[in-house]
Amino acid sequence: MSIDFNLYLITDRKQTKLPLPEAVRLALKGGVRAIQLRERDLPVRELLALAQEIRTLTRKFNAKLFINDRVDIAVAVDADGVHLGHQSMPPEAVRKIVGMKMLIGVSTHNLQEAQSAETGGADFITYGPVYLTPSKVGLGAPVGPESIKNTVNSINIPVFGLGGIKSGNINHVLDSGAYGISMISEIFVSDDIESKAREIVAKVNKAITTVMR
Repeated sequence: MSIDFNLYLITDRKQTKLPLPEAVRLALKGGVRAIQLRERDLPVRELLALAQEIRTLTRKFNAKLFINDRVDIAVAVDADGVHLGHQSMPPEAVRKIVGMKMLIGVSTHNLQEAQSAETGGADFITYGPVYLTPSKVGLGAPVGPESIKNTVNSINIPVFGLGGIKSGNINHVLDSGAYGISMISEIFVSDDIESKAREIVAKVNKAITTVMR
């Protein structure tokens, strides 16, 4: 299974004015092709029901669905992948469960963690926080785009910049060599999620095309 997306949208139902499935539907309609369901405070049955609903949406739009942390739910809804944090099962253990049927993403915050994720069999990583962001308080100081460049040059799997990425700094992150970007609030807090998603997708695609020239 390939990493055929450059924008990785992470959910936070508390940041959108709409029910999460509707917000996700609008983002997918706007061109987003990878969703990470990250609602860690939900009881398991509620999370499973939500995952099933969003799985239906991602299939409709030919998009990938990743489940944060919960390998069991990822398997239950036939997700495309699972995303692991520093307190999750390590990627090598998850690989024994899912085999090569799923992609494995891992959250990292420094070069050592990035290298460890690659060694453990991760298919890609998120790396950050790149910029200061309220959602990543407690994960240390922002790493900045220069740190992304160093990480990209040190590992061989795709790196997605994460943390404080907004419309105005997408180019800086992708110019550093990142494969793509991850975001939450820039799209989900918008009053017009579909239009904002379309705008971000266009900026990402343009920036990647420019970098490849």
